Amino acid sequence: MVVDELIDNYLCNVIETDIIIIGAGPTGLFAVFEAGLLKLKCHLIDYLPQPGGQLAEIYPKKPIYDIPGFPSILAGDLVDNLVKQSKPFNPGFTLGERAENIIKTDDNQFIVTTDRGTQHKAPNIMIAGGLGCFAPRKPELINLEKFEDHGVEYIIKDPEVYRNKKIIIAGGGDSALDWTIFLADVASEVTLVHRRKQFRGALDSVEKVDQLASQGKIQLIKEAQVTCLNGGDQLTSIEVTPKNQEAIKINTDYFIPLFGLSPKLGPIKEWGLDLGKEAILVDTKDYQTNVPGIFAVGDINQYEGKLKLILCGFHEVTLAVQSCYKRIFPDKKLVLKYTTVMGDPSAKQHENISQ
Repeated sequence: MVVDELIDNYLCNVIETDIIIIGAGPTGLFAVFEAGLLKLKCHLIDYLPQPGGQLAEIYPKKPIYDIPGFPSILAGDLVDNLVKQSKPFNPGFTLGERAENIIKTDDNQFIVTTDRGTQHKAPNIMIAGGLGCFAPRKPELINLEKFEDHGVEYIIKDPEVYRNKKIIIAGGGDSALDWTIFLADVASEVTLVHRRKQFRGALDSVEKVDQLASQGKIQLIKEAQVTCLNGGDQLTSIEVTPKNQEAIKINTDYFIPLFGLSPKLGPIKEWGLDLGKEAILVDTKDYQTNVPGIFAVGDINQYEGKLKLILCGFHEVTLAVQSCYKRIFPDKKLVLKYTTVMGDPSAKQHENISQ
């Protein structure tokens, strides 16, 4: 009875669509395009004030190397392209609001309400929330907070800030490697510190970093950790302690620890979905969760063999959208047609794909 009353209240001024997409990052934006090819409408909800997710908010100037057809593309440019690709299909957006709860109606529809009370209704939900709510993993240094925004940065939004500056990057994953490569041509000095002997990033990036070090374009210090930060109101130097050696003092303008993000699912934990380790378990047939009609794509999902790559999210979206169509039109036969056959996918008069 209480649920019925809630549903009646929620139906006032509700936004109705075919697929509610929770998360407006690259995977969510590509879902709009794939759904548009099947003439399905999408509405995206995102806590951030603009589309693009982490790519737009955290590292818009970061180069990405594993998008098919682009040897290198800046994260912000990729977002711009995805927005342009989805624009002809007129997606709706609820930005600056967090999807808070989900209620299922008797007619197999879902009502998603945000933290600001905005209601959305659809037969399908696609969760494309990336890492969920996230925060940078910080090194354990005594006076770290003192220098935050005064020489210590966790996110690189504009590389030009570091033009002709001395910077020290700590980390051993793709972000640390990619930014070291990129900033080698921007900063006056770049030092990369990694606590292990081997890196965890892409082999090609590791080779490039080793080459830059051998050419003297960067300083590479392995099996070492940053152990102290020095300075008054502004960071002026750090101390690096290599394994079994004395600490080394290095003058710097910026210290950028890139140890990844600590993900938190937030309200998603309350939605009755089967969860793995901070991710949603899905069926790889169509990336549907244990709740029929709710799909999870991109970094937010988990399955055997999962790779957290943007291109994998694109693949997952393609299959999930097909199942969304079948849920809405169970009696129609879905015939796959290539966009080269259909013509311009943004044209309004392209051929109907259902029979």
